[in-house]
Amino acid sequence: MKPARLVIMGVAVVAAGLAGFIAMNLAGRQNVVTQVQSVIEREPSVNVLVVSANMPVGARINEKSVRWMPWPKSGVVAGLVTESEKPNAIRDLQGAVVRLPLFEGEPLRPEKVADSSSRVMSSLLPAGKRAVATDITAVTGAGGFILPNDRVDVLMVRKPEADGKYRSETVLTNVRVLAIDQQIQEKEDGSKTVLGTTATLELTPDQAKALTVAQQLAVRISLALRSVADSQEKDTVAPEDLLTGPDSSSMVQVIKSGKIAPDGFTPPKSE
Repeated sequence: MKPARLVIMGVAVVAAGLAGFIAMNLAGRQNVVTQVQSVIEREPSVNVLVVSANMPVGARINEKSVRWMPWPKSGVVAGLVTESEKPNAIRDLQGAVVRLPLFEGEPLRPEKVADSSSRVMSSLLPAGKRAVATDITAVTGAGGFILPNDRVDVLMVRKPEADGKYRSETVLTNVRVLAIDQQIQEKEDGSKTVLGTTATLELTPDQAKALTVAQQLAVRISLALRSVADSQEKDTVAPEDLLTGPDSSSMVQVIKSGKIAPDGFTPPKSE
């Protein structure tokens, strides 16, 4: 074989070996990707009693109204009813009266319901409050657009005085409507107005006295519907001029010519 061919073959062999070495070297330098499978651990949960359907004020709870639902253990706060603490809660709540509106999926809290043996209206009243009724018409009741659980102002038009002029004043502000006639919730057919003749209001004892006096002094008592945005305003104020004073429990109010007598009458104390 000629020397030239031997040289060419040698160069080819060396080039092939060099190429293979370079390829192996580059392959070894590539990053190795390691797949790591994430393991997701499920947070421990407990069964919490929740509402199965929307329930208005005054509705009674039955076995279809509530159910147990898994709830993250870390999200359980004081006041929630858990199966571990009260396994018979569904049975024990049968017939209980709803005091505040409940919505589907909401955890049921004991303070939102009243005992099944309670009368509906008395169970809706917070401690220290009174239910007092006043006559209304479509005109004096905001055209029938006042519904149970709304907030209203009570307005009074006084009987004309010596000058023959009528005067109006606000007797109560932002008080809650408990019922219209005998209805303590919206009509089942979905209508949004209740044309009643009597509105039952949630009042403090002093407010109840003031409204009773106003009903005797007034030509007309009207209810003015308040905005939902005003619901946080104070609702326990009673007008001083319609009360007999700090010792009103021992006095009889005297009304002369449509006005409260300045001094009233204090009955003698029994010995």
